[in-house]
Amino acid sequence: MSFTSDAQLDLLFPTDQIPVDVRKQLPADLHIRPLASTDYRRGHLAILSVLTVVTDPGEEAWRVQFEALRASARTYYPIVIVDKASDRIVAVGTVFIERKFLRGLGCVGHIEDIAVDKSQQGKKLGLRIIQALTGISENSGCYKTILNCSDSNIPFYEKCGFQKKENEMVSLSSCPTQWRTCLSDAWQAKYAPTDRSHSPRL
Repeated sequence: MSFTSDAQLDLLFPTDQIPVDVRKQLPADLHIRPLASTDYRRGHLAILSVLTVVTDPGEEAWRVQFEALRASARTYYPIVIVDKASDRIVAVGTVFIERKFLRGLGCVGHIEDIAVDKSQQGKKLGLRIIQALTGISENSGCYKTILNCSDSNIPFYEKCGFQKKENEMVSLSSCPTQWRTCLSDAWQAKYAPTDRSHSPRL
């Protein structure tokens, strides 16, 4: 598959929101850009599976989710790094903007789902993703950018300029229907399982 330029793609947000200095630091055979509406075909979910078990809902449902993110303007900023030779995704990450009533109606950037293809690890792609997402967060006016990580990844994020602060708490739903509440009605009508045995693994 030949490389697809940004001009040929339906991108989730404008490319110029990704800091230029990050783009310049990537190897010539790689390209960083916003998530595109056709990235299901470029292995988006396969890269996310580096992090955890990923349930593949199919391309149509993936596209519905893409449009749901786009409908929340200036909130979700998923980015990808693409290998130009294959036009396949090799790294991903997202920052979403939380608008608050405190701090003078301030905003906080939340970084999520950083993943790099195993064949591309060691090339500082994770660092470039973090730098790009932090830049998007700061340029969106966020007074801080935060993320969660395992203890083993703390040294990496410290190298990215983050500091360990406070603790994460989590409550996982035990109800098989709870996870569906964030999905669009269109997706649920066609794809959501009704049997507990088919609920997603967390």
